[in-house]
Amino acid sequence: PLIDAAAEAGCEYFCIDAGWYADGDWWDSVGEWKESKKRFPGGVRKVTDYIRSKGMIPGVWLEMEVMGIYCDLAKEFPDEYFFVRHGKRVYDRSRYQLDYRNPKVREYADSVIDRIVKEYGVGYIKMDYNIEPGIGTEIDTESMGQGMLEHERAYLKWLEGVWARYPDLIIENCSSGGLRMDYAMLSRYSIQSTSDQDDYRLYATIAANAPTAVTPEQAAVWAYPMNHEEEVSERALQEETVFNMVNAMLLRIHQSGHLAELSPERVALVKEGISYYKEIRSDIKKALPDWPIGLADTRATFLCGALKTENKAYLAVFRRDKDEEDDRTMVRIPLTHLFEGEKKLSVKLAYPQEAMKENVEYTYEADRKVLAVDFKKKVMARIFEVTAE
Repeated sequence: PLIDAAAEAGCEYFCIDAGWYADGDWWDSVGEWKESKKRFPGGVRKVTDYIRSKGMIPGVWLEMEVMGIYCDLAKEFPDEYFFVRHGKRVYDRSRYQLDYRNPKVREYADSVIDRIVKEYGVGYIKMDYNIEPGIGTEIDTESMGQGMLEHERAYLKWLEGVWARYPDLIIENCSSGGLRMDYAMLSRYSIQSTSDQDDYRLYATIAANAPTAVTPEQAAVWAYPMNHEEEVSERALQEETVFNMVNAMLLRIHQSGHLAELSPERVALVKEGISYYKEIRSDIKKALPDWPIGLADTRATFLCGALKTENKAYLAVFRRDKDEEDDRTMVRIPLTHLFEGEKKLSVKLAYPQEAMKENVEYTYEADRKVLAVDFKKKVMARIFEVTAE
């Protein structure tokens, strides 16, 4: 049902997350990367084939730099396959760190990638990394730091080999939700996860500020409209859905949430958001980020992150009931600096276009080139489009 709902919403990839390889607890058994017959009695390929039949590219979660301490292969592999310090294997959070300087480790990693691409039909990899192995390794090196540096270079070289074999493969640099957001990695990875934050109101700060560290077209943001155990009105749930979508729409949408269980109205908001994103994403990859009211603050009531091209700008505007002493409903956003020269500007509400119009009023003050947005609810967000002529 979730695959069907994702396809209906307009998603283009569908990724099977962590645990597909484990019968029970998935955390400390990572490393062998063979499907769990209990979880997938018909095999992973049955599911990935179904994903493709719905017009999407299937993906799986991997964590290729580690092996869990209860992985059978970790017991078979010799110590020189792993980071070692003071004569003992380095482990963190029940995982050993593999050493990619060792050609046998790279050979094994290649065999895993080859298998999941060829046997499972995977076209997307969510590559995670959930440990902190410390300062390096002492094997075959003059210093632990040298061992770490050479491992990092070997891992990047290994990634380049993966791309050479599978140039159409999409690989996400998840890394605990943004743990390694650097361009040594991102020159080899397609997408960067920006956070594992599970409060959409807090994610707004991360989403607005993400372009300070990563290009918008690589910055993946979770959009996860959820159902709640407590009683929440349908209209409030719709505003929550819009807020989730606005978090991601000027960056890279990672659509999540229980799409198959949402109301038709909320599903329509997800579909509208994805459809609009597809219209503007050619601009996203060439646009420059801007912060018309300053960088987002976790304590701020109003946030605004923008992307601008030569003649168009997109504004994600948020209101959050963060400060009990700040009861403002209106934010004034200066637009004078977005475009060079004296250009005539026009503003429209781009998302959502029709739903819940009663919750927002906006005015463009042409003489001052200021957009005034009045949000009627305490937690809500909208996308505005500014055109320069």
